[in-house]
Amino acid sequence: MSNDSTASTAMLAKVINENGFIAALDQSGGSTPKALALYGIANSEFSSDEQMYDLVHQMRTRIVTNSVFNGDRILGAILFENTLDREFQGKSAAHYLWQEKQVVPFLKVDKGLCDESNDVQLMKAMPELDSLLDKAVAQGVFGTKMRSVIKLANQQGINDIVAQQFKVAKQILAKGLIPIIEPEIDINSPEKSAAEALLKTALLSELEKLSIEQKVILKLTLPESDDFYAECINHNNIIKVVALSGGYTREQANIKVAANHGMIASFSRALTEGLSAKQSDKEFTLMLDSAIESIFNASNT
Repeated sequence: MSNDSTASTAMLAKVINENGFIAALDQSGGSTPKALALYGIANSEFSSDEQMYDLVHQMRTRIVTNSVFNGDRILGAILFENTLDREFQGKSAAHYLWQEKQVVPFLKVDKGLCDESNDVQLMKAMPELDSLLDKAVAQGVFGTKMRSVIKLANQQGINDIVAQQFKVAKQILAKGLIPIIEPEIDINSPEKSAAEALLKTALLSELEKLSIEQKVILKLTLPESDDFYAECINHNNIIKVVALSGGYTREQANIKVAANHGMIASFSRALTEGLSAKQSDKEFTLMLDSAIESIFNASNT
């Protein structure tokens, strides 16, 4: 068995068997300025995309290289492609996560959202996906993530989103990677419960079409009814069902994750909430440790 397949087997075992959550460190073009602002870096402090990405990489480096960020409580981390091309402490980002931290690396592969149609936003076309997946495999990445958004309980729109997600997921599986399928429901949707019911039906229908070898991860908005996605969590083709924070505060999101047994967190903004570029290393470490501990505990129910 090659080193790559040995690592992949170990990563799969970790995600299936160990307790923890997935850190989402994959803010991309549109969401990066907001992430930096929350971290205490104003738009006036950078004047180009290159400077912006350098600053957000400094933020991510400060998080990932911190002693409290490790595989004891964190199963995996989702990276943006720009991060995949960079290094943490002199080692390629994905290799650093696994080899130094025992944190399983995932890569965000979508190229953003289409304009709204049928009350949903499908993913933009990904003509270069195969080459990106090849790069991910070469870098030791374990899986991918791709996001679409549901605004209202429109059956056609939701069916379209799920069909698109699973079509791309099969392309990803064919490369030997594990896809995280993320059809987010807007937490402010006036039809959130109805949208969840339609989404669950569509997801279960597509899961039934997979072969026994085709395993996926679902990343879903925290539901209105506790344990609503239990059928998905228990499905033979599901490795994990993870929850996005979706605009909830960390405290709100943790309460909801804890109430959904078998569902674990995959937070972005709720993970970094309270962290600041202005904090001393000691203050930063204490805040990060507290955040990781709270999310870890919420995920172990």
